[in-house]
Amino acid sequence: MNDITYYLDEAITRRASDIFIVSGAAIAYRIDGQVIRDEGYFLTPDDTYTLIEQIFDLSGYDKCLIEDGKCELDFSFSIPGTGRFRANVYRQRGSLAAVLRNVMFEMPDYKELNIPDKVMEIAGMNKGIVLVTGSAGSGKSTTLTCMIDQINSKRSGHIITIEDPIEYLHKHKKSIISQREINIDSMDYAKALRAALRQAPDVILVGEMRDYETINIAMTAAETGQLILATLHTIGAADTIDRIIDVFPATQHHQIRVQLSMVLQAVVSQQLIPRVDGGLVPAFEIMKVNNAIRNMIREEKMHQIDTVLQSSEGMQTMDADITRLYREGIISKENAILFSKNPELMKKRLG
Repeated sequence: MNDITYYLDEAITRRASDIFIVSGAAIAYRIDGQVIRDEGYFLTPDDTYTLIEQIFDLSGYDKCLIEDGKCELDFSFSIPGTGRFRANVYRQRGSLAAVLRNVMFEMPDYKELNIPDKVMEIAGMNKGIVLVTGSAGSGKSTTLTCMIDQINSKRSGHIITIEDPIEYLHKHKKSIISQREINIDSMDYAKALRAALRQAPDVILVGEMRDYETINIAMTAAETGQLILATLHTIGAADTIDRIIDVFPATQHHQIRVQLSMVLQAVVSQQLIPRVDGGLVPAFEIMKVNNAIRNMIREEKMHQIDTVLQSSEGMQTMDADITRLYREGIISKENAILFSKNPELMKKRLG
């Protein structure tokens, strides 16, 4: 069946998080973390072209961008009465393919998503950099969306989001929200972030700090008093700090450590773990930067951060949260060990 709206409706009905359109395989859906393929019909290159052409028609996006040699393309689109989707169209083996992420129309409820209050409290910070980190598909964007919605509901100001692409559509509440999409509203993160500094922002969301220029501008913006929320594809506070510093030339590392120690406010790392009763549950590491951690950043003592996380109120290590999920019967022992940062220590801890 070469009707993309049928597959989109199926994804909504089956509560699939992703839809896979790849030639040589049947349409597939990611449901509760598992990729499940429809039985029967395998897509041909002509089928995938037809389905992806329909996606471009629904989105209003120019398909010439992919036909003129651009090998991958990110964009989002909405279908009234059905849902909102984030699309990545790309080429594989010379044919078009796509992965569609199912994004709910309604704003997510952080309590229903099992995001703890001490994560949401971080949204109350007024300045500096807050990072939400994790691997692809770990729920970073959803956590940041909940934070932005909380700020929007409680504070008066101007919130600017820079996303690639826009997933959730925010309404103006107490704040005014400007949502900018890369490749539509701006050329790249660095240009959009530099422009945002001239748009009287109070809060800036950067979808991903992926290069030296973007990170450098974000740190400068944080120094001038804005609250910067951003993501990185790292797991753990210590690795996140090292990743940021390593982006800069070695001759600048000491200067960047000092600068980062002053502007960094919090790092939240997360991953999604299969539940024993089906579905996924998030596990979090939470670091709120205090004087002890600022000194560790300046003095290059990242290995000591876990000790502070274990002993400080409002903070926690990833393995401590995973242990809690196991003790409460939410995840299996096997997955507790598999997703832990220190599997050998987790085995001993769980007996």
